[in-house]
Amino acid sequence: MRFNGLDLNLLHALDVLLEERSVSRAAERLNLSQPAVSAALARLRDYFGDPLLVPQGRRMIPSAEALAMQGELKQVLGAVSELVVRSTAFDPATSQRIFRVCVSDYLVAVLFAPLVPELGRIAPSVGFDLIPPSEEARTALDHGELDLLLTPEEHCVPGHPTELLFEERHVVAGWKDNPLLASPLTEQAFFSAGHIAVRVGQVNRASFAESQLDLLPRKRRIEITAASFTTVPDLLVGTHRLAVMHERLAKVMAERVPIAWQDLPFEFPVMREMIQFNRTRAQDRGLAWLVDQLLAAVAFG
Repeated sequence: MRFNGLDLNLLHALDVLLEERSVSRAAERLNLSQPAVSAALARLRDYFGDPLLVPQGRRMIPSAEALAMQGELKQVLGAVSELVVRSTAFDPATSQRIFRVCVSDYLVAVLFAPLVPELGRIAPSVGFDLIPPSEEARTALDHGELDLLLTPEEHCVPGHPTELLFEERHVVAGWKDNPLLASPLTEQAFFSAGHIAVRVGQVNRASFAESQLDLLPRKRRIEITAASFTTVPDLLVGTHRLAVMHERLAKVMAERVPIAWQDLPFEFPVMREMIQFNRTRAQDRGLAWLVDQLLAAVAFG
């Protein structure tokens, strides 16, 4: 599609180029070859009569004209995206849409796994691309390349709408034959025991629970660090170690793995699990449907 002689697809390419400042990385995001992106940049330079991006070492530096138009470019692309979404009907019974959702294995276990059969009944051709938490996923939300981000409130991406999914308590869990859990756990026993901690993502980011525990004056003796929440119960079995777990996950995993759990022996803040989407997708009927399904699953779960 052209407007005043400009292929409008080039505007999206320019937006990505200005963000990445690299032809190779822009090509990766656009799912195009590097020659194709280089050709798009050449056409943009010719149309605007400006170099737009100037090579400097391994990076490309935006021209003054490019920097001046970057904010307006985002507004235009956001308005176009909102217009398209608003005018597009969504029928779950017939839609073949694939939703890209950033979600931890904890939420897959306690929310998506029970919900998937029902979604398969009411939306048989709708699919899901479930992406683990990472900085790349947060960037994808900011770029409008991710449909939903489900994350604790502290990890939400600034500048985009959020909605509370649910509030979650944390508990202390261990092997069902761990003598420490035979009676209510004391604070002294908690800190004297060995622990399993969870850090998620490629940057080894602390989870909500780990971040809160790190603020306590007394420190745990961490003996194992796991990369996912759902591996922790199996690592507890046959040991005297403890782990701080989401209460919902502890309940689900206790049905499959011989673990027990009880309240923490000290005050601990409630975690607010949020739903977040890009600000340009506020009128997306498909996303509104999916958010409603998630909220209903929590309400009736």
